[in-house]
Order: sequence, then C-alpha cells, then structure tokens
Amino acid sequence: MPLPETGGVPIPAAPRVITSTDIAKDAPCIQTTRGCLALNPDVTEATVSQTICVAGYTRTVRPATSYTNGVKAKLLQEAGFEVSRMGDFELDHIVPLALGGHPRKLSNLELQPWAGEHGAWRKDVLEVRMHNLVCEGELTLTEAQACIAQDWEACAVKYPAR
Repeated sequence: MPLPETGGVPIPAAPRVITSTDIAKDAPCIQTTRGCLALNPDVTEATVSQTICVAGYTRTVRPATSYTNGVKAKLLQEAGFEVSRMGDFELDHIVPLALGGHPRKLSNLELQPWAGEHGAWRKDVLEVRMHNLVCEGELTLTEAQACIAQDWEACAVKYPAR
C-alpha cells in the first residue's frame, strides 16, 4: 500500500456505492480505483438521524486503541517505516466514521501523516464540515462519502469552510 505524501491519492473515477448483491462478503462499499472502501452497513441515508447525527455516535463504533495501534504498526512496517514513528501518523478512516465508514475493515484504513499542508489535521476539519452538511440536510450521505473517498483535498475545495 503506497503511503500518500499529499494526504491522499487522487482517484479520478467517481466512486459508486456497491450493495451486498454486488459483493456479499465486504459490502456495502464505495468502489474506487484503490478498491472497494468498506462502509458501515448500519449507516444509510435512512438511518443518519439515528446513527451519525446522534451526538457521540463515533465513540460507539470507534475501535479500541489496542486494535488501531496493531493495524498502524502493520501498515508502518509494510510501508518501510519504523514502528517508533507511530506518532507521526494517524490511522485514517478513508471514509470517516462520522460519514458511515467501516470502523475496522482494512479497506477503509490507511496511514496519513499528521505533519504538513496535506496532513491529517486538515482532513479532520473537512470530516466535521461534511458531517455537519449531511446532518443539516444540505448534502446526502452518499454524496459526502463519494466526495471524500474520491479525493478528500478536492472535496475540501468544493466544500470550503463557511
């Protein structure tokens, strides 16, 4: 898995949501050029007001640190980095939990550097903005998921801070 140095690899093809009839084992997901990014099956357009739009929702689905640190160490080693550099990276949910990304499936997890103009802190700000737009009814869940999965930096430009 290549480590993006710009905070994310642009994905030219528009993602599409794939249902369980397409890929029963890993569905639902958003198909991108990086593969199928896993979504949480409990979060749909019909359930946003009972899931992601409930205060504290992400705390209920966020994996334990013991799990995320293990995945982070594995990805660091695969990328050729020392595990001692763990603090330099976030284990990023490509489709964030706050937008219905799957909390544990590896297809929705990647390393993202904290530092730099394209660092994780910038994507985190976008995630909050996109979550608010969905919960305010200004953007559909599917549109938000596709935007952030396709190219989060282009998404940040398309949906700038108000």
